[in-house]
Amino acid sequence: MQSNLSYTLIIGGTLLLASCNLVAPGDIENPNVTEDGYLQGGNAMDTWVNGAEKTLALTVGDFCLQTEIISDNYFNNYTRESKLFDEPRILYNDPDVNGLERAVQQLRATADFAFDKVSKYDKNVTKAQLFKLHTIKAYGFLLGGENFMALPVSERGAVKTWQELLQLALQSLGESEKYAANDTLRSLVHTLKARAYYRLGKVDEALEESGMALKLCDNLLWQGQFDGSNSVFNAMQDDIWKALYQPLPRLNFLNPKYVQLTSTYESPICIAKAEENHLIMAEALLAKKEIDKCKTQLKQLLGLVKSRPVRHDVKDWAKTRAVGGIKEYPDGAAYTVAASPGEPYREGLVLSRKKPQVVSVPTVSGTSVTAEMINQCQGHDALLELIYLMRQEIFIAEGRRMNDLGIRLPISEVEAKANPTAAPYIKAHIPAFIPLGQGMDAFELDKKNLRVTIRYNMNHLIVGNKTTADVVPFE
Repeated sequence: MQSNLSYTLIIGGTLLLASCNLVAPGDIENPNVTEDGYLQGGNAMDTWVNGAEKTLALTVGDFCLQTEIISDNYFNNYTRESKLFDEPRILYNDPDVNGLERAVQQLRATADFAFDKVSKYDKNVTKAQLFKLHTIKAYGFLLGGENFMALPVSERGAVKTWQELLQLALQSLGESEKYAANDTLRSLVHTLKARAYYRLGKVDEALEESGMALKLCDNLLWQGQFDGSNSVFNAMQDDIWKALYQPLPRLNFLNPKYVQLTSTYESPICIAKAEENHLIMAEALLAKKEIDKCKTQLKQLLGLVKSRPVRHDVKDWAKTRAVGGIKEYPDGAAYTVAASPGEPYREGLVLSRKKPQVVSVPTVSGTSVTAEMINQCQGHDALLELIYLMRQEIFIAEGRRMNDLGIRLPISEVEAKANPTAAPYIKAHIPAFIPLGQGMDAFELDKKNLRVTIRYNMNHLIVGNKTTADVVPFE
């Protein structure tokens, strides 16, 4: 625990709550003390919570960096990050798998240490601190339940399935709710509950929780903040800003979500936002065959998306944006994009980024879907596919897409060697419909006719496999 203590103190930060926004700018503290000295020194919980919140931000950043290339959202056009994940090929002895597992466990362990030890020394523990810690612990369980086959929840303890991890997340969120001081915080709790119930396929519960969340706060935004001045970096920002990661051409207009404004500027990453509640409600209403209500919900979502900030005048002039790296990408707004062979070519999905042109990019949420597209959508499956396109666009670069594709990480080799109950979970789960060999990133670039044809429309494949246990939880 001594090493964890030191690390956590080094990266300390705080959450500030304002209106319906939750953000986490950080103050850095590094008291070079022993564990006993720290615990007995006064205000131990305040410093510990600061560190826990910064650990949360870094964990979210790492999940974005690793899981976005596993999905169809981004292609690793250089070799700095994992090339295996891009295939996708996910091995239990991959150090990145171990790193993600360790990060999840650290969130839980950090919270438990605060409850079990720090709180016994610090007599000034506040409800706000307890809310943050229970929420961080819950989010650790949520990350585990969404992304892994299974994980233990104690040292050498019995492995819990992903469903059990989500149930533990719900339990921790129940504890969080006891300490929620305002409607914004209560909305956050219900949003995360809705996410857990969504992944568990609990239609009624997810619908209730997401509806309650929106009533409490209709523009909730919880973001992890980073601190470039103190070497707490958003690793995803570096890779997409420098074009080391290239987005799928149909997502070009949403990239780069994270912009390098100065040498020390680090963009925040959304952890939870009100958009998710609209998406869950729409999908639940569709599952209940209430198509008109589903469409109404999606059009309400469009209003929220349009209200989110857009960064204008982005000087995205990276020389590698189009022709650098392994694969050439479209480089101008004249290009049209088809989601797969035989589908119509759409305008406006590719931006021109040649100097001196500037671009405008949403920093929280964006979508190519319009009210007209929603109104014209006919049939259950067509509307479901539209929902998953909106999920893909709205959650891009937030580490959420791998979940929707039904891909799950294995327990790491490090854990498997020490825990005999881990043996059934050492292979990643990759649904049979997932194209391998970088198929999800494949497209044809027609430079003569300025067209891009993506090989696989993964949203169409998700819907086509909706009755399997892998995807579309409400079906």
